[in-house]
Amino acid sequence: MKKISIIIGIFSLFLFTRCDILEDVASEVVSTNGSGDTPAPSLTNGEVIQGLKEALTVGIKNGASMASATDGFFKNSAIKLPFPPDAIALMDKAIEWGLQGKVDEIVLTLNRAAEEASKKAAPIFVDAITNMSISDGFAILNGSDSAATMYLKDKTTSPLTTAFKPVVKDAIETVKLTSYWNPVATKYNNWAPLFGKDKVEADLDTYVTDRGIQGLFFLVKEEEKKIRLNPAARVTDILKKVFGSLGN
Repeated sequence: MKKISIIIGIFSLFLFTRCDILEDVASEVVSTNGSGDTPAPSLTNGEVIQGLKEALTVGIKNGASMASATDGFFKNSAIKLPFPPDAIALMDKAIEWGLQGKVDEIVLTLNRAAEEASKKAAPIFVDAITNMSISDGFAILNGSDSAATMYLKDKTTSPLTTAFKPVVKDAIETVKLTSYWNPVATKYNNWAPLFGKDKVEADLDTYVTDRGIQGLFFLVKEEEKKIRLNPAARVTDILKKVFGSLGN
């Protein structure tokens, strides 16, 4: 009987020891990514914020490069500048007068102005990104595919507009937009009062600035989606670490 008790005791000790070993192994498996790899390092809020700003910086540099190319705006239906909505009456009358070609020249040159201005957009946007305050990086990281871009747009549109408008003004002069616009607008404005119509006083600087910034934000948004969804688009270590944590 004594021998049986000793044997049972030894067996129980062996069994509990094996259970401890199995628990250790199970814990090790759970702590990895499931394939025996080293677990992903934890992220700090500061690292997430750095990664988000890096993604936006990469996005605006790529976006500005695309936008500033010939036809970057004009042949991209998502960001192309149409004839100014405030001057649709002018456009309609110009077409009625047989000036469709002039209308087309104006639309083309509006887009050329946006493309020209985009050549100098990146530093202005990067400065806004650098100085943008983000408190909860994880909330943006775990948000939508364009959460960082939308945050940037919400926080910086006003100062971006102020900084970008002089660049647009120079671009409008470079592509000679007003030389296409003024003859048509002048003819319309001379005709309008005779028929009880309002004159057209479109602010081309503001129009191209606002639509140009909208277009650039659209391109940044598309670049952010790439970084979030495509590991190959994560071109720096911080992008790989931060966006790799999303499991894509």
